[in-house]
Amino acid sequence: MFENNSNNGERRPRPRFHREGEPVSARPRFRREEGEPVSARPRFRREEGESRPRPFGFNSERSERPARPFNGEQRPQRPFGGKPKRNNGVYSKRKQQTYHEEHIDPTKPVRLNKYLANAGICSRREADDFIQAGVITVNGVTVDNLGAKVLPTDDIRFHGQPVRRERKVYILLNKPKNTVTTTDDPQERHTVIDIVRNACPERIYPVGRLDRNTTGVLLLTNDGDLAAKLTHPKFHKKKIYAVTLDRELEEVDEAIVRSGVVLDDERVVPDALEFPKADRRHIGLEIHSGQNRVVRRIFEKVGYKVVNLDRVSFAGLTKKNVGRGKWRFLTPKEVSFLQMGNF
Repeated sequence: MFENNSNNGERRPRPRFHREGEPVSARPRFRREEGEPVSARPRFRREEGESRPRPFGFNSERSERPARPFNGEQRPQRPFGGKPKRNNGVYSKRKQQTYHEEHIDPTKPVRLNKYLANAGICSRREADDFIQAGVITVNGVTVDNLGAKVLPTDDIRFHGQPVRRERKVYILLNKPKNTVTTTDDPQERHTVIDIVRNACPERIYPVGRLDRNTTGVLLLTNDGDLAAKLTHPKFHKKKIYAVTLDRELEEVDEAIVRSGVVLDDERVVPDALEFPKADRRHIGLEIHSGQNRVVRRIFEKVGYKVVNLDRVSFAGLTKKNVGRGKWRFLTPKEVSFLQMGNF
């Protein structure tokens, strides 16, 4: 910034914008106001209502940096911050439907009706009828024995068409009211299958049952082994209900419910009973019993009527971010937890 003067050895400041002996207008860098000193660095002065200029390459409409060409094409533009985010933190449908297939031992025999059910042909009970009718062949031989077993490598045909194992599908539904939990209703009422009919080409069915006017979490799948595990009482999967009674629950009756009531010669004891709201009409109940209409029958036993019943959790699955009457595929992580029994 300073240079030596050969005349007297003193140092004087070097001009910032022009050389010695050169007129100021020879190298104009900025427009200066009249009377403004040459050495002062001019600053941007906005006129009234004028916006400050943006940096080079700034896209004011999308607030994004312009994409650079890559192999003749443009890279997808991303907002400042780096990696693109997932859609509301939810996996895509393709990823939700992709699960790790369980290892199948080709030397382990399987009952024929179970094989047909796992292939999505029919239920096990219907498979027994088809076997007795003689429409199932194994390696070219008609099989009519209900206890017959087959290998995964056998050539199994149904009405002459080869039977192949189908991929597993797992769907979580937030069941609405006035909906029957069944695959087919003789009275032609609205069923849960009607809601998820276009979700997948595979034949799926509900795991367990919810009353027609009971809402909440319901799992639908074509995985027979997992469905049997979730419905069998020995696995003790937890279910949490939000219960609304016709009147407040008295402390005497609360003690009876906590100690357990006898239903069908079995004492049913809740795992937990809480009051999430100020009044005692709204109850949070955790239970693992698989009896039919067990929650309604528990409170009917002590003289109360359940006016609203919602299952908020089933085997660790909740209806978070799933609206009433909506559904979603389970993530691979959720499926793994269910298969491992982490309920």
